[in-house]
Amino acid sequence: MPQRARIKLSGTNPAQLDEICNSIKEIAEKTGIFISGPIPLPTKRLVVPCRKSPDGEGSETWDHWEMRVHKRLIDMDADERALRQLMRIQVPRDVNIEIVLKG
Repeated sequence: MPQRARIKLSGTNPAQLDEICNSIKEIAEKTGIFISGPIPLPTKRLVVPCRKSPDGEGSETWDHWEMRVHKRLIDMDADERALRQLMRIQVPRDVNIEIVLKG
């Protein structure tokens, strides 16, 4: 069984994640290796409620600020050529990428 690479992507902009996933798929097609994914994982919602009134006077009205963290998972064969091309991908600042090799 060949060695596998598991790629975990997370970020707040789903369009950027899909763009990176498409470039990873293109690399896999060019090198001719097996790829599984991208698998969309559940989105995390970080909600911060805060009072609208700064001094505490008046009626209790609240603002709800929300940040969504989107995640994608890709499994592919750990081919040396493909991994080198994968390292050259320009990843935006707010996208986190993690590559783990599994035997």
